[in-house]
Amino acid sequence: MSDFKPKGHLAMLGSNFMWGLMSPIAKVAMAAGIIGPLMMTGFRIVGAAILFWVASLFTRHEHVPAADKARLAGAAMLGILFNQGCFIFGVGFTSPGEASIITTTMPMWVMVLAAIFLREPVTVRKAGGILIGAAGALILVLGSAGYTGGGDRPLLGDLLVLGAQLSYALYLTIYKNFIARYSLVTLMKWMFTFAAIVLTPFVAPTALSTAWSAMTPTLWACVAYVVVGGTFVAYICVMIGQKNLRPTIVGMYNYVQPIVASGVGVVLGFDRFTPMKVLAVVLIFTGVFLVTTSRARAT
Repeated sequence: MSDFKPKGHLAMLGSNFMWGLMSPIAKVAMAAGIIGPLMMTGFRIVGAAILFWVASLFTRHEHVPAADKARLAGAAMLGILFNQGCFIFGVGFTSPGEASIITTTMPMWVMVLAAIFLREPVTVRKAGGILIGAAGALILVLGSAGYTGGGDRPLLGDLLVLGAQLSYALYLTIYKNFIARYSLVTLMKWMFTFAAIVLTPFVAPTALSTAWSAMTPTLWACVAYVVVGGTFVAYICVMIGQKNLRPTIVGMYNYVQPIVASGVGVVLGFDRFTPMKVLAVVLIFTGVFLVTTSRARAT
């Protein structure tokens, strides 16, 4: 029961709610044909880097030694560049529904990697909670009538989304203890900066050839949500969650994303709640509860 930390749980609930909205919103933006996956990834990473540098002007300055900056560069590659890049490209090639199904594998990867790197015990309660949550998420996704539009290269898209889950699972486990050294603004400022430096040479030619005059207010609103809500605010929430919760619990909140996607479908009239979907929501939060209350590594 010691892992019930309201701040961490609320932060992870908020971040995954915003990510649940981001998949269909990003798909809508890219479907117009003006902004591709690479440009959308550039918006996310460069935009968030600028926002975190602005935020750092209003927080206490922290000195980051060169050795720690190198570690932050590694964290940026796993937690931001590979994760975001693979996910956005994947959603561009496949359907949001299939992408949502694949995101349900992330907590399982986190559980395995946390056992390897952090020696977190793989208990029957924890494994059962992850499987129960996965069952609920799959019921939601497979039973949804909304977001049926697929991509033109679904296999490649599915593999890229899977790569995004593996990359983020590695980030959560490998850097769990390191991130406690600095404030979340300092961490995010440097991580997004390193990711932006690596990505900019690839995005620049696309940015120069983009037909910016064809961008509509709706497309700009989608981009703004992806950058501000789905990236800047969501990553702040993730860092709060990561500092307060075990990696396996952080990963479990991925199951919130299909709930959000299904809810959006209901609001837009593409879907409706059924007894099976109510059961799915109960299963997801039961899974989160079981993982939260499972035995942690002795300290």
